[in-house]
Amino acid sequence: MSKLLTFLKNKTGATAIEYGLIAAGISVAIIAVVNGLGSSLNTSFTSISTQLH
Repeated sequence: MSKLLTFLKNKTGATAIEYGLIAAGISVAIIAVVNGLGSSLNTSFTSISTQLH
């Protein structure tokens, strides 16, 4: 029973989960920005390629 109480009072696991959620959120934000820039860059390169031909 004392091990169960010790486990419930331990906050290390909760902190690790919080850091994991923060990292996941940052990753989603980076992916969204890269997708937006990729689309914009693709349009620019297509335009330049068309003008060169």
